[in-house]
Amino acid sequence: MAQRLATEYVKTCLQLTEDELQQFVSMFVSEQATLQVKVLDNGNQEVVLQDDGGQEIVLPFEWVSGRYVCEGSCTITNHRLVNAMRKAVNHFKGSAVVKRIYTGYTMIYHYEQGAVRKIIEQKNGREQTVYEYKDTIGMLERMFRSRDVELEIERTYNQINQLLDLRNDLKGMNLNHHIDERLQRLTQKLFALEA
Repeated sequence: MAQRLATEYVKTCLQLTEDELQQFVSMFVSEQATLQVKVLDNGNQEVVLQDDGGQEIVLPFEWVSGRYVCEGSCTITNHRLVNAMRKAVNHFKGSAVVKRIYTGYTMIYHYEQGAVRKIIEQKNGREQTVYEYKDTIGMLERMFRSRDVELEIERTYNQINQLLDLRNDLKGMNLNHHIDERLQRLTQKLFALEA
């Protein structure tokens, strides 16, 4: 198995409550990470992690509308920290673009709502999709529940029937031309809807 050189969190977004921020910190502590939490004057916080070789990884959490929001990027080489970050993105339903860098190629993971939605292999300047999530069941359910067209067809049939009844009731009056024009438009609409 190839040796991972580094993991780069290119676009990361986590939105945490105050309690969840404490859980986030606890996840890294349980992975025996050396960290420091800095509380800034404006209520924002920074979680500073020590990576291999003493490199600091700063994760800024900005207080926005009652939540701590972390948006940014970082590169992590320590496997325990990488594991903790992956768990955090998953657990807190975060979104991220994560590049796992190996010798000769890179695997790019796209996370949405904490789940992997797409994996791309980048090698020799080319990209190949390895995995892509497709919500087939959800799509079929939405299509099944989407009855907008059927309801519109039913309304159009009702309008046509009402106009035909009106046309029969108004025999001999000069309104048939207007009714026929309206019937023609509704028939064209019905044809388009049923196609």
